[in-house]
Amino acid sequence: MTESNVRPRLDPQAQPTTPRRVAAHALAINAAAVAQLAERIDERFDRAVDMILSHNDRVVVSGIGKSGLVARKISATLASLGTPSLFVHSADAAHGDLGMIAQSNVAILISASGETQEVLGLVPYLRSLGVPIIAITGNLQSTLANQADITLDASIEREACLHNLAPTTSTLVQMAMGDALAIALCEARGFQASDFAIYHPGGKLGKRLKTLVRDAMHKTDLPICAPDTPLKDMLSTMSDGGLGLVLVMTGQKLAGITTDGDLRRGLERAEEISGLCAQDIMTPAPLTIGPDATLYDADLMMHDEKVTALVVADPAKQVLGVIQIHD
Repeated sequence: MTESNVRPRLDPQAQPTTPRRVAAHALAINAAAVAQLAERIDERFDRAVDMILSHNDRVVVSGIGKSGLVARKISATLASLGTPSLFVHSADAAHGDLGMIAQSNVAILISASGETQEVLGLVPYLRSLGVPIIAITGNLQSTLANQADITLDASIEREACLHNLAPTTSTLVQMAMGDALAIALCEARGFQASDFAIYHPGGKLGKRLKTLVRDAMHKTDLPICAPDTPLKDMLSTMSDGGLGLVLVMTGQKLAGITTDGDLRRGLERAEEISGLCAQDIMTPAPLTIGPDATLYDADLMMHDEKVTALVVADPAKQVLGVIQIHD
């Protein structure tokens, strides 16, 4: 990928005037900054991952102001993806919260300037405990960068703010670095979707990771027809079934499936429709999924195969039901 592919051409002197141009200008600056960050990932990042894995304990993430908000989010993402983590506000640390930090922890300190006094105030205490420090900072010559065991480069050329003042691009890059770290740790730990379900029992995603296809599938009054069913009768069956599809069966054996998309494509191809029947427009040997798969598994299969429904079948290929993408 060439530089021109990933870095939008920006004129720092240009002052966009309409809201949409302001937004596009800001997003272009942010996109360029994240692309540049990807190019700077080096062996220091590998060492940071190895350090966290080798300690195999909680990661304490700290910052203040906008960097503090980023630190809180990074801590939450780490925990969400299998790395135990705790957010400690840098200003509150000196008023009792230092007691939450243990010798076996690893600390990630976040400061755009690397000179934030509240963040630097944590360093002596962390050193006294022997807690290793990973810094995420935009200033590699800063006090924080010099005092950290590993420094991850979160520098930027400018903020997306038109006056180059408000933390916008800098906080985005900090968060992107933290997310990359969480994802790398997740991969290194062999974290699976089933693990994710344990930490996310609530909400739609947690439900789909834990709910089995057998508990959500349509299994009664399935729309079924024979291969030689005339088109008109098949359309009536599809309409009555309310699933936007018909299962084409030869006795107890699944011969194919006809969806509304198959129907549309079949009609477009046909020169004469009066003699059409189900087997002329069905998809033979359709995709099937087992009843003990999760809804998440079904989602992945439908996404990968670009379909909106799957036939649910047992190991003997007996049809049990139908699962759709919105179930």
